[in-house]
Amino acid sequence: MKLPRRNFLRLAAGAAALPVVPRIAFAQAYPSRPVRIMVGFPPGGPADILARLIGQRLSERLGQPFIVENRAGAQGQIATEAVTHAPADGHTLLLVVPGNGIAHVLNDKLNFNFIQDTAPVAGISNGPLVMEVNSATPVYTVPEFIAYTKARPGKVNFASPGLGSTIQLCGELFKIMTGVNMVHVPYRGSAQRTAAPRTAKRFQTLARAYRTQCPCGVRYS
Repeated sequence: MKLPRRNFLRLAAGAAALPVVPRIAFAQAYPSRPVRIMVGFPPGGPADILARLIGQRLSERLGQPFIVENRAGAQGQIATEAVTHAPADGHTLLLVVPGNGIAHVLNDKLNFNFIQDTAPVAGISNGPLVMEVNSATPVYTVPEFIAYTKARPGKVNFASPGLGSTIQLCGELFKIMTGVNMVHVPYRGSAQRTAAPRTAKRFQTLARAYRTQCPCGVRYS
């Protein structure tokens, strides 16, 4: 049977539209209930603040609550494990930090594979790392700090929000590049690290935001 060209085009257009319908319907139905944004650090740090800002905006746009849940510990891996074991329906998200990408190097007994068990959704932040010293430390430039630290090997601390964090990696790289001997003092999150009174002599790098921090649609498919 010969099919008229006009009818063929109509059928082709209809067939092409069929696979799109479920996707559109799914997009319109999401989210169908409150969404959790898991943060692996205590309240008050950069990750927590970013999650709350993003959650508020998403709640306003999508009409469902986006609830920030802080599960601090193990440099974010407790929250990551919880998300990787959540249902794959997009209602449990993870605010990813750079430490997630190297977790398998520092921990050989993780119950998940971050690369295989997660799917990135969007990058949400990009910011600089800042070097700071306590106001009681008599240095005003990086060369002055290097000289000050070399004159006091093993007596100058640098604080970080935890083992494997971007701040620790920056501090270790700084030590390698300059030859200084500093002591790493890890804390449980950025808020605790910034407020810590016992790091009077410290090299502290603060990340206003990380480029790789993003709500990750873990188990989103």
